Amino acid sequence: MKVNMHEAKSNLSKLGEKVWQGERVVIAKAGKPYLDLVPHKAQLKPRKPGRFKGQIKLADDFNDEVKGGISRFEGEE
Repeated sequence: MKVNMHEAKSNLSKLGEKVWQGERVVIAKAGKPYLDLVPHKAQLKPRKPGRFKGQIKLADDFNDEVKGGISRFEGEE
């Protein structure tokens, strides 16, 4: 749906409902697309590195090659 700026000002509540129902609304200025009306999405909180430090334990051999697994995968035996 494309509406002009004046119509958008007059019908903002109705247009907002249409957007929340999934309809795409473009607001035009001088007949050209100017703005997209989109529903608000809450911003995700920034991730904090090291949040689980000291809580996750890895086995001592975590990075060790599985007995011959890689060499078999690469065609070497």
